[in-house]
Amino acid sequence: MFTPPLALIAEIAGELEVGSRVFVHKSTGALRSYIDPEKYEGLEKEFADEFKVFLEKEASQYVEVEHWSTPDAFRIMEAFAEQLTDAPGLQKELFDALGNRKSFSGFKWKIDNSGPHRQQWFDFKAARQQELVKKQLEFLLGTEE
Repeated sequence: MFTPPLALIAEIAGELEVGSRVFVHKSTGALRSYIDPEKYEGLEKEFADEFKVFLEKEASQYVEVEHWSTPDAFRIMEAFAEQLTDAPGLQKELFDALGNRKSFSGFKWKIDNSGPHRQQWFDFKAARQQELVKKQLEFLLGTEE
């Protein structure tokens, strides 16, 4: 079985983050990603047709890496806020946002206006998303350590 390198894990996480469906070949690790025609109705017919052909003829040779769940995304935001001990004011604002209705948009607004912590958030989120992808790939490919 194929063991995924860190660069591939990062690429998969990035593709998932932008809404693509991602497939990894079971033995070679070749990556295939597609914009999901069910989510994007305006997708050009040739791209939708290419995806349909892939699903019909090749998908059995691949595993599909699923996007992380909403609860996973919430836990990532919560974990980021927990580790912000150097910025107690922002930490409180983020916890308040997470406790309110529309917690995702509230958290995003606070982060987008947090100055230097904004990039820290993106780095933290990317690392956690990559951990989720790695665990899922290890399970799907049977390479768990």
